[in-house]
Amino acid sequence: MDRNTVKITGKKTLLEGNFLRFILTTYIDSSGITREWESFERVNCKGIVVIVPLTDKGETLLIRQFRPPVNGYVIEFPAGLNDRGDSLEKAARRELLEETGYSAEEMIYLTEGPMSSGASGEILTAFLAKGLNFKGIGERDETEDIEVLRIPLNELDSKLYELRTNGNYVDLKIYGLIELAKKDCESGVEVKEKEE
Repeated sequence: MDRNTVKITGKKTLLEGNFLRFILTTYIDSSGITREWESFERVNCKGIVVIVPLTDKGETLLIRQFRPPVNGYVIEFPAGLNDRGDSLEKAARRELLEETGYSAEEMIYLTEGPMSSGASGEILTAFLAKGLNFKGIGERDETEDIEVLRIPLNELDSKLYELRTNGNYVDLKIYGLIELAKKDCESGVEVKEKEE
């Protein structure tokens, strides 16, 4: 059978909560065998955004927050759901402000792709935020208990190692997204890599 003939033949909702819907997908694989796959979808969500904030001084903003699914604190870039029907850029601007207290003069599209393609069809859209201005922490989601970390890029690897050895999880997206952000930076933003 031609690999291009893999196709979904049906979807069934197994369970729906306030935020997640659990789905059983039936599909025909490349061998012609009908199979089933369990996954989840977000309810009332038009995408997920993550923001790589870089300051004019060559720093990045990360957040540290407790994540119940891993029963621990996770170091992440600011991120959130587009659950208000906004454009993805507007959702990114809102999440950056809500989670860090910073607004951005520029919000530059970096990339998009699946978050965990074996478990969900969620597509994450990443933005680079530049020209940051502190506006103050506003209203956060009531479930968010966030600590903002401002880290010089030339210290990022050692700081992430320190945070990890102190019992925090580090979101693996940080490593790839920071490299994409560095490549997309214009010459006006200082990214000091090897300065001591």
